[in-house]
Amino acid sequence: MNPYLDISPEVEAALAEGKPVVALESTIISHGMPYPKNVETALRVEQTIRDNGAVPATIAVIGGRLKAGLSRGEIEHLGKSGRAVAKASRRDLPALVARGADGATTVTTTMLIAHMAGISIFATGGIGGVHRGAETTMDISADLEELAQTPVMVVCAGAKSILDLGLTLEYLETKGVPVIGYGTDELPAFYTRQSGFGVDYRADSPEELAAMFRAQRALGYRGGMLVTNPIPEQYAMDKAVIDAAIEQALRECAEQGVHGKETTPFLLARVVELTGGESLESNIRLVLNNAALAAQTACALRGAGGAAL
Repeated sequence: MNPYLDISPEVEAALAEGKPVVALESTIISHGMPYPKNVETALRVEQTIRDNGAVPATIAVIGGRLKAGLSRGEIEHLGKSGRAVAKASRRDLPALVARGADGATTVTTTMLIAHMAGISIFATGGIGGVHRGAETTMDISADLEELAQTPVMVVCAGAKSILDLGLTLEYLETKGVPVIGYGTDELPAFYTRQSGFGVDYRADSPEELAAMFRAQRALGYRGGMLVTNPIPEQYAMDKAVIDAAIEQALRECAEQGVHGKETTPFLLARVVELTGGESLESNIRLVLNNAALAAQTACALRGAGGAAL
């Protein structure tokens, strides 16, 4: 086991006993929403995974230690500290570990640490991707590279709709990452169920998702699989409303010179303000929906052939 990795007793016991485990990121706690909503949501997501038969493993860096499975106190710490906690991508881990610092894990680092711990399924809200204007800024999320090299299934509601979804799909295709639509042939766009872009394949049950992932692992692929699960229809936002909010947030982002790892938190926070909080509620609902599907798929993966790959 990695010398910097701590696996919580609950998660360690579940892995040893062959029980299904689902990883969760922690950026949503420290950078995704205000306290105490962030802590309440994190605990609801964990409970949703338990309700669907799996064990949750929220991942973070605490005091320089890579954590797979957090206590309630650690979740409270991240929630209260908010953006004072570093947003930790792959490039940040060596410095955070060496300095004994805290870090909230992105999709990239959650995948990385989950794989270290032996967890193969991860639920999140939406992945990062190719930012609009990337042809000049080269702003492309490390999430896409991690999907290309780390064998973890990521269940999400599509790429965040603040991104260039077409270029994000092209990038994933180039890297050989399968994009599977759950119950849909079209890529969901985070706050909305449609984007106008197709997925590679469709799956209509957790068992089918588990079979696809098991086949991918048996074929010896080194990368992951992206499962895109549309937001429940009753919580989806009007496309015109969310598109208008995103366009305004993008303009303000450019005007204020926001760039790099601060871009996504700025845009998502501004969209929440512009939609009067409606986008935050949609965000919470889609994360809960993804957590349920990830847990069901983790159970199916265990049932399909014993221990998960």
